[in-house]
Amino acid sequence: MIARFTLVVTTLCVTLAANAQNDCATAIPITVGTYVVDTVDGAQIPLPVCATGGNTATNGEWYTYTPSEDRSLTVTTDLPENLDLDTRFHVYTGTCGNLVCYDGDDDAGSGYLSYALFNVLAGVTYTIAFDDRWDADGFTFQLIEGEPFLEAVTFTTQSLSTQGSVRAIVDMDSDGLDDVVSVTTSNININYQLAGGGFNTVNLPNDTVANSPSWSLCAGDLDGNGRMDLLYGGGSGVTLMFANENSTAFSDSSYAQYVFCQRTNMVDINNDGHLDAFLCHDVAPNVYLMNDGEGQFIWNQGGLGDTQGGGNYGSIWTDFDNDGDQDMFIAKCRGGNPVVSTNQLHRNNGDGTFTEVAALFNLADPMQTWSSAWGDFDNDGDMDALVGASSFAAGGHKLMRNDGTTFTDITAGSGWDEFLGTSIEHITHDFNNDGWLDVMSGSGTIMINQGGMVFEANPVGFDVGAVGDLNDDGALDLMNSSTARINNGNSNNWLRIRTVGTVSNPNGIGARIILTTASGQQIRDVRSGDGFRYMSTITAHFGLGTDEEVLQVEVRWPSGIVNVLTDVDINTTMTIVEEISTDVRESILSEVLVYPVPANDVIQVTGSGVTQAPVRVFNAAGGLVLQGTLSGERLDVSTLSSGFYLLEVGTAAGAVRRSFTKH
Repeated sequence: MIARFTLVVTTLCVTLAANAQNDCATAIPITVGTYVVDTVDGAQIPLPVCATGGNTATNGEWYTYTPSEDRSLTVTTDLPENLDLDTRFHVYTGTCGNLVCYDGDDDAGSGYLSYALFNVLAGVTYTIAFDDRWDADGFTFQLIEGEPFLEAVTFTTQSLSTQGSVRAIVDMDSDGLDDVVSVTTSNININYQLAGGGFNTVNLPNDTVANSPSWSLCAGDLDGNGRMDLLYGGGSGVTLMFANENSTAFSDSSYAQYVFCQRTNMVDINNDGHLDAFLCHDVAPNVYLMNDGEGQFIWNQGGLGDTQGGGNYGSIWTDFDNDGDQDMFIAKCRGGNPVVSTNQLHRNNGDGTFTEVAALFNLADPMQTWSSAWGDFDNDGDMDALVGASSFAAGGHKLMRNDGTTFTDITAGSGWDEFLGTSIEHITHDFNNDGWLDVMSGSGTIMINQGGMVFEANPVGFDVGAVGDLNDDGALDLMNSSTARINNGNSNNWLRIRTVGTVSNPNGIGARIILTTASGQQIRDVRSGDGFRYMSTITAHFGLGTDEEVLQVEVRWPSGIVNVLTDVDINTTMTIVEEISTDVRESILSEVLVYPVPANDVIQVTGSGVTQAPVRVFNAAGGLVLQGTLSGERLDVSTLSSGFYLLEVGTAAGAVRRSFTKH
């Protein structure tokens, strides 16, 4: 259990003289109390940047704090006198000229104010620096000391060589190891993780592109060449970056249409085996780019979040109703306008269309939220939701339990009713490998899942970033700015699963993985893009606690194929390739086409030598369910139930197999 802590506060108000703390060398020592900054005008800019956002400040104000004993420390500008102000601060260890990020914050407080809570050690000097990235106006800040808290998860700081915006931890070269991706409009910087530890840093210059991932980035293999492509969500448009077959260069495709892009995702929207690109639009209906499988991405707008005023911030794709296809929840935010701020849940109808059903499932809340975390928090086999508050102006966090026909608000008594940190980022992973999904949220805090939908605050001293395993030890690490936060781990067991689609999309995005141990079952959905801004690892991560054996791993692919494995090692990363178990010989003839997909009662087969050809149809398990001949080039499939099938067509050149789905 994590010890709760109480605050011990002494109030002290000091008006500081101008120019007295304008650089690190003259930083003023302070202790618990309230302080007034007249203006941010110091000549030394706080660097490195420890909070979110870029390095566009021009001035700073500097302080130091040295505790006499181990404590927790709150640094906050979230005070009534700072209403409508916008602040940012950074917390360092080390000495002037050799500062190392320890914490920092931009918008974890209400509105655009700042808040951070972290542990500090007796005798260590911490440098606190405010900058004028947003406002140079005067403001008030407060230091609050409390009892030190027991951390269930601890991290060690490591600096990496990056360029521009650090946006992703993802396996870029398909070697099973997570890499770090940072980008500018003219360069992609990749820290490739090495099998023996450490990184190989590679810069890949590209033609200057129209958009940067100023709001979000996601990754996936869009063109099926085995390498990860990138989707940049910018403030005015969208750019696709395609990796070549050995990841030595990227080519871009930018769209001229205006998109005030927020969260981006890659997902197979129409389940045709090709990844599509989805983009939340802040001021208009959402946009999605449909992959035709021939290298073209077709612009679509509308049908997946059509509110004219937009307000679309944090999209996340997951199978909430356990019917085998991908649904989408949108966290929405727009001041006091309930029309644009009411969250939406889009249920996949299985035919390429979606129905908005948030009210039906008790999720149509007019909140101030930029993102939500979806996972099976109670390990009962369905996806629950933590809809995280970015502001308490319209209510706080909501923990919603999936009860099948509705979602039930169980926030009271869950720990989320007591947690006052806010953030634009809310993500779920098992950070302590105990078999229960945790949630990382605002104020540098991981809410540790104690089981039974009860969470306890575990401040870690830094904000949400991209998540993955940066040293291949089975403990999830984070990357925020150029600072890696390496999870110190524990003795719990773990398993990571990398999915490779063959009939489904190459990354297996949208697959549902069910893992069974003696303790029960856990589920994960393979996703591209969670939280608000970052791209975390696609590799599914399971903590096993003290269980020393995995009884079964089941993968339910988007195609409908199901693979089951029982001989599974633990404390390793395993790769599962989508397979259908038939003994049918396959000869690929590119001219043979099957349509429409999905099919209703009749499918059409075209190509050389297929007229009146013998056919067999197999279900997802490989069982023969239909046999006969084509009527011309048509096949009646009206007797088949809804699902995935494999069609074998006999031709003079051999047997040809094509997949299709039936409504």
